Amino acid sequence: EVKMALIHGRQKAPEKEKIMNDFKNGRTQILVSTTVIEVGVDVPNATIMIIEHADRFGLSQLHQLRGRVGRGKNESFCILVTAKDISDIAGERMGVMSQTNDGFVIAEEDLRLRGSGEFFGTRQSGMPDLKFANLLTDQKIIEIARKDAFAIIQRDPHLRLPENEIIRERFKDKFVDKFQMPNIA
Repeated sequence: EVKMALIHGRQKAPEKEKIMNDFKNGRTQILVSTTVIEVGVDVPNATIMIIEHADRFGLSQLHQLRGRVGRGKNESFCILVTAKDISDIAGERMGVMSQTNDGFVIAEEDLRLRGSGEFFGTRQSGMPDLKFANLLTDQKIIEIARKDAFAIIQRDPHLRLPENEIIRERFKDKFVDKFQMPNIA
């Protein structure tokens, strides 16, 4: 006889804790879950995870979920189940997940596929307002620019020197509104 349990975010904490303890201690052999198990779960004897509708998840979430299995000494598997017809980008995400376990590689691919979003603002994906740099390929020049920017601020924290006036004006034009965001819940 195989015992199965269900865990989701609407359950009270003590109930979720009991379910997880039963699973961890082998009293439950199959756990059906929402993404509530994405972080903070360490069950070394968990060896198989099936993620339904994997094409609906981002790379970082898939990587986090997959990290819930394979923590013990036994071989583990994460099976990604998708719809028959998925978007090209979803297909690329599935390809990345099937080719690597390296979190750094996954993060780089996520950045390439989704874009970095806004540096100052609330958009967490999409192409940034950068006009001259690619965050993946221009890292050396970005580091030089970063050092130069810190040197300018060290010398002139409020950008009041005449040679920095244009920097101050461009910064205000581009970013001041984004710092005055409404309350975000």
